[in-house]
Amino acid sequence: MLDKRQRALQMLGLARRAGKLITGEEGVLKKVRAQKVQIVFVASDGSEGTKKKFIDKCKSYQVNISCDFTHQELSLAIGANRTVLAIDDLGFSKKIMMLLS
Repeated sequence: MLDKRQRALQMLGLARRAGKLITGEEGVLKKVRAQKVQIVFVASDGSEGTKKKFIDKCKSYQVNISCDFTHQELSLAIGANRTVLAIDDLGFSKKIMMLLS
């Protein structure tokens, strides 16, 4: 039986295959500012500057943020080397937030 963290990572992979994932700092920041994303993921081992920038930005735009996963976990889940991700689909976002809460 997979634990909730592993299931959340699997959901990230599914979101990517469904085309509901935004990756990379610039793309995610743009979507946060436009309030087009439901949840942002920043690698827990990412730079302090990156984490602070996204935590502050998400707080001001009232977007959920998760720093629960490492860079390696996020990259393996989506099959690409990324530190910052976001999901712009309500269904995927709700399911992942439920798993992480």
